Amino acid sequence: MNTRKLGADKEESAVKFLEKQGMRIAEHNFRIRQGEIDIIGYHDNYLVFVEVKFRSTGKQGNATEAVNLRKQQKICRVADYYRYRNRIPETVGVRYDVIAIQGEEIRWIRNAFPHIYSY
Repeated sequence: MNTRKLGADKEESAVKFLEKQGMRIAEHNFRIRQGEIDIIGYHDNYLVFVEVKFRSTGKQGNATEAVNLRKQQKICRVADYYRYRNRIPETVGVRYDVIAIQGEEIRWIRNAFPHIYSY
């Protein structure tokens, strides 16, 4: 299986997992020139931007460690655009979560990082 197909399959697994946990999915693979957000949804009165990371083994490191500062900045920039484009009011709470898939184990890290403002 190629890596693109494997990634798409893992993201689909993450969507199903989140839906079972009560998240209402609004977008999947939201892309703009500046980057991409894997999943966007609503959970517990928050607009949630979710990054999905998969590692088949521990050889490449832990999936939870794969969302570094640069990736966080990119996610926040794309999230700002999404909120602007969809006229999401400033009063709507925003959260950044990570779904870490290590082998077959799925971990949901809520509020994985704070919003990083771009200037």
